[in-house]
Amino acid sequence: MSNKTLNLFLQNNIDSLKQQGLYNEIQILEGSNESVIHIDGKKFINLSSNNYLGFTTNELIKEKSIEAIKEYGVGAGAVRSINGTLLIHDELEKEISKFKGTEDSIVFQSGFNCNIGVIPAIMGKDDCIFSDELNHASIIDGCRLSGSKIIRYKNNDMKDLETKVIEAKETMNFNKFMVITDGVFSMDGDVVNLPELVRVSEKYDLITYVDDSHGTGVMGDGAGTCKHFSLQDKVDLQMGTLSKAIGVVGGYVAGSKLLIDYLKVKSRPFLFSTSLTPASAGASLEAIKILRENSIYVKKLWENGNYLKGELKKLGFNIGKSETPITPCIIGEENKTQLFSKKLFENGVYAKSIVFPTVPKGTGRIRNMPTAIHTKDLLDEAISVYEKVGKELEIIK
Repeated sequence: MSNKTLNLFLQNNIDSLKQQGLYNEIQILEGSNESVIHIDGKKFINLSSNNYLGFTTNELIKEKSIEAIKEYGVGAGAVRSINGTLLIHDELEKEISKFKGTEDSIVFQSGFNCNIGVIPAIMGKDDCIFSDELNHASIIDGCRLSGSKIIRYKNNDMKDLETKVIEAKETMNFNKFMVITDGVFSMDGDVVNLPELVRVSEKYDLITYVDDSHGTGVMGDGAGTCKHFSLQDKVDLQMGTLSKAIGVVGGYVAGSKLLIDYLKVKSRPFLFSTSLTPASAGASLEAIKILRENSIYVKKLWENGNYLKGELKKLGFNIGKSETPITPCIIGEENKTQLFSKKLFENGVYAKSIVFPTVPKGTGRIRNMPTAIHTKDLLDEAISVYEKVGKELEIIK
């Protein structure tokens, strides 16, 4: 029988979250995560996936995944530092390096593992990290694990960053300084002002770390935010995920050979967790090759994203400041946001509500993500549902 104290703690917290509109219910998909999904035997237009390019069900990528299993097995059998580094891992890292325009790269089991493994490997208690206030949770956790002094600066505000850098340099004594930011901010869809961030970093000798999980496959013809600004050689660490536009699972950091050599002996998830599966490595390798050879998927993603944003804005929805296909519909109050998502669901559109702690309180929104495989008919159908529900809940006129 489970502990009564634990049960009381769990139930009280769940009840509190439900009252505040912060409790998230998880639905189970019956089949693959595509532009149309099935839940409880019903069909829904899917606007909540991070499968930006539709690669999760790309036939060629699936074939390469199966080939990798046949050649290497279903698992690597060990951590990378013992004998879990297979030839396919090495091939994937070489392909990522070409893709990101760096000397070398290192692959992890997830993007989250990258941030909690890489940041503490480089930064310590005698160091200082400047972190954008809207950075991803994994960056926040990685910074905390490092034991470094953490100074948050206003979202994408390079004047605030520079002010805080000057103050820290003048009043505190640290060995190293790092600035860390998302390349594309996943809940608002805006893009980091990388040229200014690089300027500040070079002026004050800051290590630069860009988490480009939502920029890879989207920005810079697919190669990411650093490529978009032609600043690949000015960013020390380019981190990314293999689980969004790439369509598989895993993460990586790209940078100098010296950096990667160091991470291979100091990053704890790399040293103490079994390697990425051969199937995931094979699929990721093929997905990146496709991206490098053909920009049609990226172009279609942007075409669909621009269309959805334009139509929702015409209807009167607040889509914020997005500069990418990520299309937030900002509702505000948490319970109303949850209700809006529920009504969309009842009308055949799967678009999940995003509330605190993923976004600040009072800024609840539906995060819409059109992909390269959505048809215009599907988007038009979803837009019609948005109009109907928006008027019903008096969100739009």
